[in-house]
Amino acid sequence: MAENEIIKEILKNLPSDKISEANFEAANIVLYTKDKDFFLNNNGIIKKVVDDIKKRVELRPDPSITMDMEKAEAEIKKIIPEEAGADQIIFDPQRSRVVIEAEKPGLAIGKQGSILRDIRSKTLWVPLINRKPAIRSKLIETIRAVLYQNSDYRRKFLDKVGHRIYDGWIREKREGWIRISYLGSGRQVGRSCLFLQTSESRVLLDCGVDVASDQQPYPYLEAPEFNINELDAVIVSHAHVDHSGFVPYLFKYGYRGPVYCTEATRDIMSLMLLDYVKIQRSDAKEPIFTTEEIKEMVKHTITLEYDEVTDVTPDIRITLYNAGHILGSAMVHLHVGNGLHNILYSGDQKYGKTMLLDPAVTVFPRLETLLLESTYGGKESSMPERQKSDEELKKIVHETIKRGGKILIPTLGVGRSQEIMVVIENMIRTGAMEKIPIFIDGLIWDVTAIHTAYPEYLNNSIRKLIFHKDQNPFLSDIFKRVGSPEERRQVIEETGPCVVLATSGMLQGGPSVEYLRHLADNPKNSMVFVNYQGEGSLGRRIQRGEREYTVNGGNGNKNEVVQIKLEVHTVEGFSGHSSRMQLLNFVAKCEPRPKKIIVNHGESSRCLDLASTLHKNFRIETMAPRNLEVVRIK
Repeated sequence: MAENEIIKEILKNLPSDKISEANFEAANIVLYTKDKDFFLNNNGIIKKVVDDIKKRVELRPDPSITMDMEKAEAEIKKIIPEEAGADQIIFDPQRSRVVIEAEKPGLAIGKQGSILRDIRSKTLWVPLINRKPAIRSKLIETIRAVLYQNSDYRRKFLDKVGHRIYDGWIREKREGWIRISYLGSGRQVGRSCLFLQTSESRVLLDCGVDVASDQQPYPYLEAPEFNINELDAVIVSHAHVDHSGFVPYLFKYGYRGPVYCTEATRDIMSLMLLDYVKIQRSDAKEPIFTTEEIKEMVKHTITLEYDEVTDVTPDIRITLYNAGHILGSAMVHLHVGNGLHNILYSGDQKYGKTMLLDPAVTVFPRLETLLLESTYGGKESSMPERQKSDEELKKIVHETIKRGGKILIPTLGVGRSQEIMVVIENMIRTGAMEKIPIFIDGLIWDVTAIHTAYPEYLNNSIRKLIFHKDQNPFLSDIFKRVGSPEERRQVIEETGPCVVLATSGMLQGGPSVEYLRHLADNPKNSMVFVNYQGEGSLGRRIQRGEREYTVNGGNGNKNEVVQIKLEVHTVEGFSGHSSRMQLLNFVAKCEPRPKKIIVNHGESSRCLDLASTLHKNFRIETMAPRNLEVVRIK
């Protein structure tokens, strides 16, 4: 059904004098009315339209009939009970919506939505209630400001995306076919970038950088089949830079289409990318993109919830499922053509419960081809039980403190950091570990604030704790934020035994490198690796036994050789990736069982190992493509 047809079809079933405007908001359809009574009560007419056309249709008041914003704000404050703790009220005038942040959303919504109905009828604005984060995040506020300041642009952009979805095919409709080009993550960890082509659509699944490589850090966008001017959509599985770090570069070169991800991914990804630019500048490198391109990316991001089905092109429909890897991480289910083929792109996933998240989902409506990560897929990749990892970390911390040393944990800003924070807080609270300060440096604190803004992505037990100020592990007084070079110097020189959590996790820039430089020559200190160390990174080299490295002096200063005398430990069990066993269990539990598995995002031997074992165990066709290989799926 072409655009005017679908909207004509909707309007045909509605009273002709009631609708002032009909727009697309990506795959959703929004109707505006100037009739107050019709907005407040349309006797189920809109619901019937939704049931008939099987698309999301929303009725909103025309901006011309909404109450003046100042008066509406005063009215909303009167209606919402004080104990709900509502403070920020943000208007989105182009779309007649008002976002209200409340400490207790339930009280702001009212019994069966009574307070929301009250706000609608008295102000004619559509209210949306958000939970106020336990830790204020300047970044979230900045992102929302960017969206509201560009409200008019967003409305036109979302309408344009809707036209691409509903206006019909732009290419000649012949037999349906599907192919995937590996522009990154083929037999490697890092720069995940898969280019999906169908007879109608051109979509990128992730677009990341390899932070551990100086030689080939970026995806192969120069591949002959990729043309940025034909790109329909980008889908980002999660916020880690090896999956999202090249997205702003697309906007630098003129891409103005949609970026789909979860809301938490949008916020964390923006933070990680701003930090990436900062690190490149501090390493005296010219950043590959600027904050302007990051802002463009935010303006063009369309967020989806888990299990929300949406069309992204005329022949691709996607659903995001919990991947269990980090906050907001998703596996992407793609329904291509009208039942032609179903693909699951796993991104990075964890099929096991962690302190923060539920395991990856295994039940899907349909599934023929699985694109599966293999970071720990090799025969030699064993991962200890979680309890053993906790015990090992506790022992390292205890022994280092006993001898008067400091513990440096270089960690990924998102996921691993928060997992370790919760583990240590739990040990100290239960008396299993002595109470010492835990210093948080780098973007960890801001990412933690984002965790408190989106508790719905966390597992049940941690969510309950976050809802109670006095039990929220992230608000514990053991955590001390390091916010300046001077405070960092004090931790290094003037503080006694402590734990330092600092980014980056592979020692490729960021504050962790600064701490290592000053703590390395003291054998009383310890360093603990808790996440994957990329091939070629300083972290991997030290993990393998290198005991000195050179720091570039820069600006004509002499290079400095750093001797590593501190104890170096690796504790594997905190990984946000599935172990080899968990990957095999994931496939065993997949419903339906895929007919083909393409293995990616792993070092060459691990990809091949996993592909071989999956084939033997499940009698499924498997393959492990290299970068620049193209796989025809259908």
